[in-house]
Amino acid sequence: MLSDVRLPELPLPAMLQTAARLGALALLLGAWPMAGHAAPDTPPTSGKAGKPAASAEQKLQDPTRIAAVVNGDVITNNDIDNRARLFAMSTGLTMAPDVLDRLKPQILRQLVDERLRVQEAQRRKVVIQDKQIADAIHEIEQRNGMQAGVLRQKLAADGVSQRTLIDQIRAQLAWGQVVKDLVAQKVNITEADVTDQQKLESQMIGQPEYRIGEIFIAVDDPSQAADAQRFAETVISELRAGAAFPLVAAQFSQTQTALEGGELGWVQTNQLDPAVARLVTQMPVGAISNPVKVPGGFTVVALQGKREIGRDISTVVTMRQAFVAFTSPLDPQAPTEQQRQALAKAREIGATVHSCDQMEQVAKATNQTGRPVDPGEIRVDTVNPPAFRQLLATIPIGKATEPLVSRDGIAVITVCTREEKNTGAITKQDVQRQLINEHVELLSRQTMRDLHRQANIDLRSGGV
Repeated sequence: MLSDVRLPELPLPAMLQTAARLGALALLLGAWPMAGHAAPDTPPTSGKAGKPAASAEQKLQDPTRIAAVVNGDVITNNDIDNRARLFAMSTGLTMAPDVLDRLKPQILRQLVDERLRVQEAQRRKVVIQDKQIADAIHEIEQRNGMQAGVLRQKLAADGVSQRTLIDQIRAQLAWGQVVKDLVAQKVNITEADVTDQQKLESQMIGQPEYRIGEIFIAVDDPSQAADAQRFAETVISELRAGAAFPLVAAQFSQTQTALEGGELGWVQTNQLDPAVARLVTQMPVGAISNPVKVPGGFTVVALQGKREIGRDISTVVTMRQAFVAFTSPLDPQAPTEQQRQALAKAREIGATVHSCDQMEQVAKATNQTGRPVDPGEIRVDTVNPPAFRQLLATIPIGKATEPLVSRDGIAVITVCTREEKNTGAITKQDVQRQLINEHVELLSRQTMRDLHRQANIDLRSGGV
C-alpha cells in the first residue's frame, strides 16, 4: 500500500492564473470522486412499429426535449442534465436527485446567459479557436498532474458529454474577451486616478478589511425571486456540507468574479453593499452567509479572512518540487507496478536531495506533467490541509519532505526560504487591479441586462 500522505492543493500563483482564465476549472477537477460514476446518458427509444410509444411522463423526461430557445439557439434537457452532472461530480459530493432537480432551473438560466454571451461574442466577431479550447483543456490536465487525454476519459467514464466542458470554456473565454474589449473602449484609468486612490488607501491604514468570496444569483424578473432564493439556499446547504466555494462560484455565480472562483479579494466595507457590509463585520472567518438580498438579486458570501489595511504580517515560503507522475489513477489498495516504482523513485529523491538547487535539477529531469518546479511565494497560513501547513512552517530549509501521494502522482518538496512579510502593503498594481475590476463588473452586468432586454427567449414548459 502506498503512503497515506496526500498531496495538498496549494494556492500556487500559476494555478490561480489558470483559474482566472478558465473559470476555476483548473481547481474543479481535484475534487472529483474516484468511484460512484454515473452511467452515461442512454437516448430514449422512440415509438416505432412493434414498440410501445413513450408515455406522457417519459416525454417530459426526454433528454432531447427542448427546454429553451435563445434567439434561435436550442437548449435541451440533455444540456441541463449534463451540466448538473458535471457540477455534482466537481463538488465531490453525492447529491440526491431531488437536490439536483432543485438546481436545474438555475442551470437553465445560466445556460441561457451563456448562449447570450456567445452570441454577443459572435456578433462582435470574437472567435475562440479550437486550439484555444484544446490548450485550455491541456492546461487543466497539466495543472492537475494528469497525462494528456485523461480528462476526456474522466468525462466519458462519468457519463458527461465532453461538449459540456467545451461549451463552458468557450463561453467563458469568449465573454472574457468581450468584456476586455469593452474595458479597452470605455475605460481610461490614468496615473492620477491611481495616485488619488493610493492616497485614500494610505489614509485608511489600520482599519479593517475583509477577504470575501461571493456567489451572485441574478433576479431579472421579480417573479423569479422566490426560485432564486430557494436555489441560493440549496447551494448554501451543499457548501456547508463540504462543496468547495470556488467550484460552486465558477459554476453558478453570475458575475465576472465567477471566472476567479468568486474571489473578490480584500475589500473595505465602503466597497460593499450595505447589507453585505453589516454582515461581514459580524461573521467569523470561514463562515458562509445565508442569502443576502442585494440590488439585482441575491448574494452568498464566504468570509475568507480579516486583516488591517496595510498591515498583514505572515510567513511566506518559497520551495521547489519534483513530481513523479502515475500512468494511471491510483487505487491505494491495489497500486500498480509503475506506481510502486514511482514511490521508490520519490523516496530516492527524498534521500539524496539536500538543497533547493539539487531539487531544482532533479525536478527538471523528472517532471513530465508541466507541474511548476518553482511555484513562487506561498503564504503558509492559506495552505490546506493543516498538516501540510504545519510541514511548510517547520521543516528545515533544504530538507526534502517524505513522498506526498496524490491520485495522479507523487511529489517531493524542499522549502528554500521562510520569512515574515507584510503581505498587506498597498501597491500600485493592487490599486490598478481594483479600479479595473470595478469597471469590469459594471460593464459585464450592464451588457448582460441589455442582452436580456433585446433577446427573444422562449422557455418551454416541458423543459427541466
